[in-house]
Amino acid sequence: MEAKRKRMEELVAQLNKAARVYYQESNEIMSNQEYDQLYDELEALEKELGITLSNSPTVNVGYEIVSGLPKEDHPKPMLSLDKTKSIDDLKSWLGDKEGILSWKLDGLTIVLTYEDGKLAKAVTRGDGVTGEVITNNAKVFDNIPLTIPARDTVVVRGEAVISYDDFEEINKNIGDVDAKYKNPRNLCSGTVRQLNNEITAQRHVKFYAFSLAEGGKMQGTAEANDEAGASFRFRHQQMDFLAAQGFDTVDRVIVTAETIEAAVLDFEKKIETFDLPSDGLVLIYDDIEYGVSLGTTAKFPRDSIAFKWKDEIKETALIEVLWNASRTGLINPIAIFEPVELEGTTVSRASVHNVSIVKSLALGTGDIIKVYKANMIIPQIAENTTKSGTIKPPANCPACGAETEIHDDSGVETLHCPNPECPAKKIKAFTHFVSRNALNIEGLSEATLEKFAGEGMICDFADLFKLERWQDKIVNMEGFGQKSFDNLIESAAAASHTTPARLLYALGIPNIGAANAKMIAKECQNIWAKIQGLTEEELTSIDGIGDVMAKGYVDFFRDEENIRAVSELLEVLSLDETFVQSAGGSLSGKTFVITGKVYHYENRDAVKAAIEAAGGKTASSVSAKTDYLINNDISSGSSKNKKAKELGVPIITEEEFMGMLDSE
Repeated sequence: MEAKRKRMEELVAQLNKAARVYYQESNEIMSNQEYDQLYDELEALEKELGITLSNSPTVNVGYEIVSGLPKEDHPKPMLSLDKTKSIDDLKSWLGDKEGILSWKLDGLTIVLTYEDGKLAKAVTRGDGVTGEVITNNAKVFDNIPLTIPARDTVVVRGEAVISYDDFEEINKNIGDVDAKYKNPRNLCSGTVRQLNNEITAQRHVKFYAFSLAEGGKMQGTAEANDEAGASFRFRHQQMDFLAAQGFDTVDRVIVTAETIEAAVLDFEKKIETFDLPSDGLVLIYDDIEYGVSLGTTAKFPRDSIAFKWKDEIKETALIEVLWNASRTGLINPIAIFEPVELEGTTVSRASVHNVSIVKSLALGTGDIIKVYKANMIIPQIAENTTKSGTIKPPANCPACGAETEIHDDSGVETLHCPNPECPAKKIKAFTHFVSRNALNIEGLSEATLEKFAGEGMICDFADLFKLERWQDKIVNMEGFGQKSFDNLIESAAAASHTTPARLLYALGIPNIGAANAKMIAKECQNIWAKIQGLTEEELTSIDGIGDVMAKGYVDFFRDEENIRAVSELLEVLSLDETFVQSAGGSLSGKTFVITGKVYHYENRDAVKAAIEAAGGKTASSVSAKTDYLINNDISSGSSKNKKAKELGVPIITEEEFMGMLDSE
């Protein structure tokens, strides 16, 4: 008894931590399959012992509210749904009744309240008892009606979601790989609960109604309502009413025990191309009065049940576990196995998340493992049938060789690299180095660079031009292939022929932007030896270079590690040190600083190019050496405007600048 009671405490702690990390930190420490197994084990122990702990996830649902949004209690607790993965269970549950089968969308549940036909309030489900008021955010969802025909109080429940297409587009525009969202649900959760609804408006949140909680008595709708104008008798009538009010509703079909299997299979086919995140289906009795008469359990309503997709599981052989170092110092285990077909695609790798899971699965090279796709999307290991346990966490970081450390956080073990100079922690520098205005190596996203560094393929900038030696490894990486590899090598080869200004900017010297790098290179007539050997005095004589910038520049080139890295780079790069002295132009000898938005040029870089083409110079900051500040908002209170006014530097608009060019 005592041992079982202790096991319950362990399970509650593990499951609550997993839920907290998943909902609040947009991360995960165990697979869906493992969570379900532990949850079922806890539920069985509770039934056996007749004990339910106060903080058990079987009675406490939803996320803990931690944001600064206003809170509000729901009139009645919003319960979660019991679940099954068996179609036979659905048939038995439905019996001789009719039900409505619909998508179970994977976003954030929202309750909308309309008064006199206008959206009055929007509240999240929260922990089921207390939600967060997000009315301002709901008003900028893509498809929520702000007014509806019904004039009584109408309360609608539905799911806020972000489509896969929008999710990918949003992630594509996030340069920082750490800031990218892991899935649409995490993105939607953060978006819906933003304190600034301008951000919400940019992310194309959509709302799909799945139930009418209150109201629906409309004049002139007697045939849809009971004769007395009371509530609807059937759920499908409620859904038709919601559609008539202008809501997008979840796709649904009326089913019986005889037709439900075909309906489930039809939904399963559709999910392959379905653009909205879904983690299963919902079945609810169509007869509202009958469903209500069944009551509820402590956690679940008895009038509805969730169907979770039965995972397609395949056996395969484990080839190895790669330990991938990340910028945070965490070293993640990745299982590599013989390729198998799952849910219509070929998969050959799966995240194992942490050391604890590697140990619990007792993974070993050559083991026969069972793999599946969680929610038909994310590859996971369900079981290890061999359990040889030969794979151990590496003693040294795969990226830098430093001795690794195992951290234990409430029973969850993770592997870390303590070396602050680990190349896997320098992804930002690599990302800057390959960017468009620097060396411009296409095909090296921040995520790809992190993979390369994590597996020890790149330690220094020069390694980016030696990737041919890793051909076999890269070609077999997820998301790569022979063509991608060939394109990458071709891009790196093209980038290896560069200019001193590009190289100087690519090194990431503090405060040295692309414009300053060009100016410095020009002053040194593109001779790299001069560029690298400039003194502080020589630098401060260049327009736009101040004392702090000059000191940081000289310190960079005095650092032994930087000297070594640059020396190795010069061995693999071909620098074009050709220098043609400008013959002058209408802007010859003039120095410009550009700030604010531009309207006639594509961007500020285009303005800089026009200045340089006319013989002028550009600087990043206003100084006594500046001749003109270009700013379309002359009355702006920006620091550059203030500085220009203090120094008597003329502030001109873009059109005035163009007039100077026209006078050439």
